[in-house]
Amino acid sequence: MIERDFDVSFVADLALREKQIQQNYRPVIAVHKWFARRPGTLFRALLLSEFGSRPLREAFYEANDLRGKRVADPFMGGGTPLLEANRIGCDVIGCDINPMACWIVREEIDHIDLREYRASAKRIRTQLETSIGDLYRSTCLCCGSPKAHVKYFLWVKTQPCPNCYASVDLFPGYLVAQNRRHPKNVLVCARCGELCECQDQFNPGKCQFCGACLVLRGPASRNSCRCPHCGEVIKYPNPGLGAPRHRLFAIEYHCPDCKGRHKGRFFKRPDERDLTKLSEAEALRSGITAEFIPSDTIPDGDETDRLHRWGYTYYQQMFNARQLVGLEFICQIISREPCERVQHALATNLSDLLRYQNMLCRYDTMALKSLDIFSVHGFPVSLVQCESNILGIPNGPKDASIGSGGWSNISEKYVKAKAYCDHPFEVRHSGSRKLRVFINGEWIGESRNDSLGRESRDVDLRCADAASVAMTPNSLDVVLTDPPYFGNVQYAELIDFCYVWLRRLARRSEPLFTQASTRNCCELTGNENMKRDLASFTDGLSRAFQKMSEGLKAGAPLIFTYHHNLLEAYYPIAVAILDSGLTCSASIPCPAEMGASIHINGTESSIIDTVFVCRKTGTTRRELIVTSVEETAGLVRKDLVRLTVGGVKPTRGDVRCIARGHLIRLAIWHLRKEWDCRLSTRSRLAAVERYVNQHGGSAAIEKFLVGIPEKARNLTHNVPMPLDHSA
Repeated sequence: MIERDFDVSFVADLALREKQIQQNYRPVIAVHKWFARRPGTLFRALLLSEFGSRPLREAFYEANDLRGKRVADPFMGGGTPLLEANRIGCDVIGCDINPMACWIVREEIDHIDLREYRASAKRIRTQLETSIGDLYRSTCLCCGSPKAHVKYFLWVKTQPCPNCYASVDLFPGYLVAQNRRHPKNVLVCARCGELCECQDQFNPGKCQFCGACLVLRGPASRNSCRCPHCGEVIKYPNPGLGAPRHRLFAIEYHCPDCKGRHKGRFFKRPDERDLTKLSEAEALRSGITAEFIPSDTIPDGDETDRLHRWGYTYYQQMFNARQLVGLEFICQIISREPCERVQHALATNLSDLLRYQNMLCRYDTMALKSLDIFSVHGFPVSLVQCESNILGIPNGPKDASIGSGGWSNISEKYVKAKAYCDHPFEVRHSGSRKLRVFINGEWIGESRNDSLGRESRDVDLRCADAASVAMTPNSLDVVLTDPPYFGNVQYAELIDFCYVWLRRLARRSEPLFTQASTRNCCELTGNENMKRDLASFTDGLSRAFQKMSEGLKAGAPLIFTYHHNLLEAYYPIAVAILDSGLTCSASIPCPAEMGASIHINGTESSIIDTVFVCRKTGTTRRELIVTSVEETAGLVRKDLVRLTVGGVKPTRGDVRCIARGHLIRLAIWHLRKEWDCRLSTRSRLAAVERYVNQHGGSAAIEKFLVGIPEKARNLTHNVPMPLDHSA
């Protein structure tokens, strides 16, 4: 069982490594973007700890067959728990109220003929090359070849001066590229617009073209910019002006003819030919009858209101003419694909491609690559945008494409994802070496028919509110899920960006796309715009957990991950578990994020999730049932040591989240006998809050742990796991 056999240190090490480059450890997730995916290694470890008969460190790298076990996920999202359960032979039931989640998980699990898919994906790129390839060519400054491939177009937002009406560039800074992956720093000259290279970005010297002093900081800051022509202060954003306008100011390109003798990347200021191609793209856009370009308006929302503040009214305004032409052409080709299975795969590729083919992408000046629109869990609107080559730039017949964000990049990732489904592997580390260990006998899919024989598994995916799904009593061996974390991610608002395109391409044969939006009043997230507060989140989570609890076999666990920056966001968890007649038998820490993840970097957010293990019947360790704040701090201290042994460097945020996990577990234990689920939602939340406050909250626990994160980082010895004592 998990309470006895889960190895925190071992799993922490695996999860931490996986989160560094998740697609290298679980390539299947590259089928399509989903938000805040938890490590697949965690869910594999949980299942093997619960059902396995061997030590976890042994079973993890060997084939496992849990056929006959039935696993349900009421909030399947991107499907990671279901994929891990399906892979080791379990029958799976997945629910999600969002149709895009259902589509993505189905595309991850469904088998495809990769040979047939490759041929179709390659044909699309070939046709794109013929129709619009020239729009992504530029003249090399080194050898003069007009056939250089553009990797990225860099654009700066502009706004008219209200006084002199001149178009003003809203540059926050003039640095294009740092000297990390390029020999020198690259800056834009504020006077002439040429690109200049220098050794020291803080003392860049003078422009080699006009002699002006190069500067690092731009004029745009804190939503204002002074007009260089008349001195007027321009305020931005200004939604009254409509969607933002942009000016192309730089290009990064690839020249295969002189790459071998050129040191570093290729950068240039756009020349007359480059600017002419913009007009050609505009003409193409005006001349095509758009069958697939969405005309949908952007509705109000917690995240989409950010777009409205910048003047975006329609989704299509988030793309430039060249991107719209390319996306429309791809959709037209996909719509003519005769094989429905391949067509669905290509449509999924198109949907995933969108996150790189829009005018909200940014350019990473250190990594020198495009950052997709969902690199943070929102709609970030910056002043400098990056447009990727929509075709992708092949680098030989077998090598990976150059750059990111193109069709060939997306299709290559898809091939790796589906190949992994047929032959999954784990990554074993030995010092600095990484070894892929293929797990023969495991596979992901609804069925297979190969040299090992014919075999099938039940895969039941439902687009529905988990609270309304009827579960057969005593039918589930485990409920394993990663639910929404209150208001952390606005899933529907974000994924509608892809949905409005995909539904036009796939709706003719797909019942998932009957609605204009993926938004639903029953979606389980906090949302101020839709007036979904903590009480409504509690109600939804409670109803879903009660449904799942009804389906669990006696003693079978309901397991889920959670963390949040706000203590009160934990209270709904306790209410939902108590309403479901469950007791929390363990709260286990595990890494779920990278500290350098772009959406939490520099914040006090924790990278640690708490895994809550809940059962109707069973035992828990006596030493876990504590009454004092100091004793609770002792449990947190032990968890920190286990994590440190696994390679985690604990932070204050991690201490806080681990402490809250134990507090909620203890609140459930001590409130369970007198719990009355007939009380109002606010009364039930208040009962949990009273217990937490009586025990000082996480702040009181943290006082006993001052300096512990720093000390834990220096620990190098293993800590024995506590003995199992029933309580």
